[in-house]
Amino acid sequence: MRELISVFTNPADAHFWIFIALVVLVAVLWRVKAPGLAVKALDDAAAKVREQLDEAHRLREEAATLLGEIKVKREEGERAAAQMIRDAEQDAQRLREEAAVKLEEDIGRREALAERKIATIEAQAAAEVKAAAAELAAETAEAVLAARIAAAKSDPSIDASLAGLAGRFKAS
Repeated sequence: MRELISVFTNPADAHFWIFIALVVLVAVLWRVKAPGLAVKALDDAAAKVREQLDEAHRLREEAATLLGEIKVKREEGERAAAQMIRDAEQDAQRLREEAAVKLEEDIGRREALAERKIATIEAQAAAEVKAAAAELAAETAEAVLAARIAAAKSDPSIDASLAGLAGRFKAS
């Protein structure tokens, strides 16, 4: 311990001068009110930190409010989307039913049109068959008459009629 005291009391020792410089520095800092400045700087820094914390707290409250609004809007959006999906499904079902009804109507119209065309074609075919049968009957009758006429070269009643006519023309 004696050695420690001799260090602070011996001007020839470097530690003595370091101790003196330290005492002078502390005195100067005390004189210029460095502790007050340090305290003021720390108070200012604490005030800034407090302001930042208050701002952060305010921003957090705003964020919580916005989050609540966003959740409400999201729920409303989800409800609206679900309603749109239900409406779209109902519209699709209604359109399917309407399409089925229209398809049945189209099939009925086309079926009726096909039946009319078939009836028209049947009538034309029947008319053509009747015409062909009449033509065949006429041809057959003509062939039968031609054969009779060829077989009977002279018919006595026709010959008598012709002779009677020839006599009348001569008398006139």
